[in-house]
Amino acid sequence: MRARSALFDVYGGHLRQRGGTATIAALVRLLEPLGFAPPAVRTAVSRTVRQGWLRPVRLPAGPGYAMTARAEKRLDEASARVFRTRPSTWDGRWHVVVLEDLPARPRRDQLTSSLKLIGYGELGPVTWISPRPSPELTDLLAVEGVAARIFHGEHDGDDAELAGRAWDLEALGADYQSFVEDWSGRVSTVDPTHQSAAFAVSQELLHAWRKFLFRDPSLPPELLPADWPGHTAARFFDQQTERLAVATNEFIESCLGTTRTSSSA
Repeated sequence: MRARSALFDVYGGHLRQRGGTATIAALVRLLEPLGFAPPAVRTAVSRTVRQGWLRPVRLPAGPGYAMTARAEKRLDEASARVFRTRPSTWDGRWHVVVLEDLPARPRRDQLTSSLKLIGYGELGPVTWISPRPSPELTDLLAVEGVAARIFHGEHDGDDAELAGRAWDLEALGADYQSFVEDWSGRVSTVDPTHQSAAFAVSQELLHAWRKFLFRDPSLPPELLPADWPGHTAARFFDQQTERLAVATNEFIESCLGTTRTSSSA
């Protein structure tokens, strides 16, 4: 896990519901159990500000950072997929994006990564599909400077087969199984009452789970194979997150509260 990724996880998973702001001192304390020294945290914050995800603010406890509107949109969308709060209904139509031109590398690689992150699968060099439109698509294409034709359409054929072409569901399913196997032993040894340890493991688990966002578009059930391993993995993630939630929240509040107290002393 990189410090920048850890920042995104902390803001999206915890700070968003607490107003979306934190002092730099609080961020240093929050990322310490994950092995990040203060200089690494400050460097990651500065880089994230330059990229337009955070903005400096003056908080009662001292200098801090708030999420930009762009970051709020990205993190809210990611959170809906991480915790599966979005309805899985599907009207049988695909959201189709046909790029009018392709940028040169490495911008093309960035575009590909960004489209996958917001839930689109690649049918060809310029053709992407998703079971639902992403609210981030318009901004993403504008940032990347790419024009596209965008429309809804029904597939004249087997939709499950089309999904299998756009996403490697066999490999994805195998990785979901490995996720449960790899993490079962790691989380079972953590004392759920130890605040910093619970926080660290819950963040590492969240980071590992978030990686699936680049590969899993949250397809509706009718497009998934039978006995989809992603369902088992999701239940495992939810159960372990809940098991560590009390100590994790206590740790976050202690970091924010301690920072406020020490900054005003």
